[in-house]
Amino acid sequence: MSSSALFRAAALAGSCLLLLALAACSDDGTDFDISQQIGPDPVLPEPISELLPDMKVAEVVGWRDGETPTVPEDLTVTAYATDLANPRTVHTLPNGDVLVVQSREPPGKPISRPKDLIRGWIMSMARSGGDEPEKESNLITLLRDTNRDGQVDERRDLLTGLNSPFGVAWYGGTLYVAAADAILAYPYPLGQTEIAAQPTVLTPLPGGPINHHWTKDLALSPDGRYLYASVGSNSNVAEHGLEAEKGRAAIWQVDRETGAARVFASGLRNPNGLIFHPESGALWTVVNERDELGPNLVPDYMTSVQEGGFYGWPWSYFGDHVDERVHPPRPDMVEKAIAPDYALSSHVAALGLVFSNGSALPAPYANGAFIGEHGSWNRDEFNGYKVVYVPFENGRPAGKAQDVVTGFIEGDQARGRPVGVAIDGTGALLIADDAGNTVWRVAAADGSVTPGPIGTDGQRSPAITSDAGQAPRPAGAVAGEPAPSPAGGSQPPRPSQMEIAPVVGPGDAPQ
Repeated sequence: MSSSALFRAAALAGSCLLLLALAACSDDGTDFDISQQIGPDPVLPEPISELLPDMKVAEVVGWRDGETPTVPEDLTVTAYATDLANPRTVHTLPNGDVLVVQSREPPGKPISRPKDLIRGWIMSMARSGGDEPEKESNLITLLRDTNRDGQVDERRDLLTGLNSPFGVAWYGGTLYVAAADAILAYPYPLGQTEIAAQPTVLTPLPGGPINHHWTKDLALSPDGRYLYASVGSNSNVAEHGLEAEKGRAAIWQVDRETGAARVFASGLRNPNGLIFHPESGALWTVVNERDELGPNLVPDYMTSVQEGGFYGWPWSYFGDHVDERVHPPRPDMVEKAIAPDYALSSHVAALGLVFSNGSALPAPYANGAFIGEHGSWNRDEFNGYKVVYVPFENGRPAGKAQDVVTGFIEGDQARGRPVGVAIDGTGALLIADDAGNTVWRVAAADGSVTPGPIGTDGQRSPAITSDAGQAPRPAGAVAGEPAPSPAGGSQPPRPSQMEIAPVVGPGDAPQ
């Protein structure tokens, strides 16, 4: 390393230590009961104006031989795949094959404020896996369990050299991949173990040069007609200006055949974990809320997503709670803001969401949502670093979140950090652990499995009869009856009739 580089590194380290010391002097909110922020009506303390946000980083140490996460007695946990390179999402295809999307953030993100230096340094520590050279990431790996015994029999890298991929979906012989700046379409008949064809771009997505929240998730509508893509904000609370937020903090609806796109819902700071509820047909997501209002604001949340809905960002949170930092104020936008359905408490970094309906998991986990909580870095006491379960009734949350998969963190050290979750081809829960570089499998302790695989998007293998495919059906749907329309509402217009949503600042329609 050159002398100038050493000087810069030393200066940065010194600045980081000073700022971390200052952060340690702030109000840590340790007397606040975070369980008050779990559920439909969270307790929201007064915001705190901080010189520097609270920061506490877990050192990533990885899993030693024989170590696994902790699960209740009626479940068992095993490593489904190891030696991965930052696994972010897991997705089950209709034939039971599992795709593991591995990725790192795009390079070259500009640093505009001193705080960004500190945040970048902190997050690099949180993702560190030691001194070993990093493996190649930004790829999609296929895992195949040929005899449905819960163990991987075949492993192949389907795609490599991608631009920070995250979400995937499959329909009718085509694999859709949401990269950092576009949705790509690859010809891919089920069962193949390689993809040699070049992709076509279905539609561009907002990308650089900032691309602050770069992860783009995907979900397929129950009728197979639309893809829904999550696009996070370019900032914490629009500090780069609203122009930088064009088309962001939103969920897009994209016609799968034509690529025609529009904003479906907006005001969602960083949505991920897109999935349709298998009974109601409603679209759900988990959202990472804003920072720098104190250790106990703002709670991350899970919510159903209404067509045309606006969820507050950046002007307000949880309905009409105004964020005074955002200028100019927009009381008209605050008035229309929809309060989310279910709070998960502050800074848990919820990234993964899957419904357990139709799985082989025991009855206490058979009708609800599993949520992967990546874990906090910007509060003085750790929060998240686990997979929780929220019971549902009649397609709605109906009880307190329960810790189901824990042990990712011990003291100030993290063995791993859960991200995406899915149900595998046997009905067990899969968890992508991007710091432990592992996919974990959580199954019923009695060995129960489903009669056959159901894809993450609700498709069953027998329904796929040709490259044209049939419409995927939610679990529990009755053959011969119409599938629910996207997000449980009326059918959206055909692409030729689609109108661009009105301009409302963040979440402006794609142009």
